[in-house]
Amino acid sequence: MKAAEIRELTTDEINEQIDEAREELMKLRFQQATGELVDFTRIRIIRRDIARYQTILNERKQEVSAGGEA
Repeated sequence: MKAAEIRELTTDEINEQIDEAREELMKLRFQQATGELVDFTRIRIIRRDIARYQTILNERKQEVSAGGEA
């Protein structure tokens, strides 16, 4: 999911996406540990998605805090 698409989501929806991505990442790591994982690039993609979600959440927090100071 691209950053522009994520910005259209609400904060609650982003948090849900993070939870789902973390669950998928955990499953992929278990598959990797047991030797069942075929697509290793999927781990990297999920980690980047989580980072993208968190970055946008942090941007929103900074906007709120910056708006209160002015």
